[in-house]
Amino acid sequence: VQLVESGGGLVQPGGSLRLSCAASGFSLSSYAMGWYRQAPGRGLEWISGINMSGSRTNYQPSVQGRFIISRNIATNTLFLQMNRLKPEDTAVYYCMRSDLLQGQGTQVTVSS
Repeated sequence: VQLVESGGGLVQPGGSLRLSCAASGFSLSSYAMGWYRQAPGRGLEWISGINMSGSRTNYQPSVQGRFIISRNIATNTLFLQMNRLKPEDTAVYYCMRSDLLQGQGTQVTVSS
């Protein structure tokens, strides 16, 4: 059972990235999932979630309207589309299962 994030990198302010979280050993359709991030010197911060059925999503206000969480049950992958990125979005991003199983994270750096 594991989660593996990918898709991070260096991007200029205003740019976009799409993060992926490949799940193995369980089905995403059986759990609510979320994306979290940890900026340098700060604690873990929840930014977005999707319920078990995939029918409902929610977002932290600072990313509402810029980020979109989604999933593909066929490939068992969770996504986070990040648009209009800002320097303050720089962090390590983690996907997390509702019982706190998390991946190793992927670094996102927003800088010119």
